[in-house]
Amino acid sequence: MTAQVDHLVVMAASLDQGVTWCQETLGITPGPGGEHPLMGTHNRLFSIASPAFPHAYFEIIAIQPGVTPTRAPGKHRWFDMDDPLLQSRVVNEGPQLLHFVASVPGVVSAVKALAAQGLDRGAVVAASRQTTAGLLSWRITVRDDGQRLFYGTLPTLIQWGEAGEDPAQAAHPLHAMPASGVTLEALQASHPRPEKLQAAYAAIGLAGVGVSPGTPNLIATLNTPRGRVMLESKGV
Repeated sequence: MTAQVDHLVVMAASLDQGVTWCQETLGITPGPGGEHPLMGTHNRLFSIASPAFPHAYFEIIAIQPGVTPTRAPGKHRWFDMDDPLLQSRVVNEGPQLLHFVASVPGVVSAVKALAAQGLDRGAVVAASRQTTAGLLSWRITVRDDGQRLFYGTLPTLIQWGEAGEDPAQAAHPLHAMPASGVTLEALQASHPRPEKLQAAYAAIGLAGVGVSPGTPNLIATLNTPRGRVMLESKGV
């Protein structure tokens, strides 16, 4: 099994806030995204692909005003987005790097590999959204409580395409994205239990993400029109 970094997740209080932050922090205007009726969220996207992370993109995501998720009652949105403390932080401090998502060729097998490590990554949920090129479909792990785990340093797992579809042939958001001028140079995670996190990465075949002991943090180093920028989750 081989996992690879699929995208970084930055939460904003609104997409307007996220766009302004992106322009001021990274020096670009993010490209279009879409809506996720299942979760009541919407996003803006842009490529951060680089030789080290050839399939990576950047997601700015926010709760969509006035939209009730179609997910079953009592089940939370992905990425801890229903957490009141997190919501307050993005309102008061601005958009936050929360998490990253790793793509896998077999999401069910990857979930089982983490379960063997004693980690419940959550159910595999089918999701989709409309794009100008048609319907984009994927299967993604989402816990009922919406938690990211390990303060966001354990990736959510995604498999692009519908069940039974060859992931190598499935549509991927990056296929429709031009170069943005921003590239991902490095991604590093720190956690008080680095050996547990490293074992989880090994179980899904994730390489290229550094792990070190320390307070919880996810650090993305980006090359941008404004120079090198480091985004940190700082245990959010």
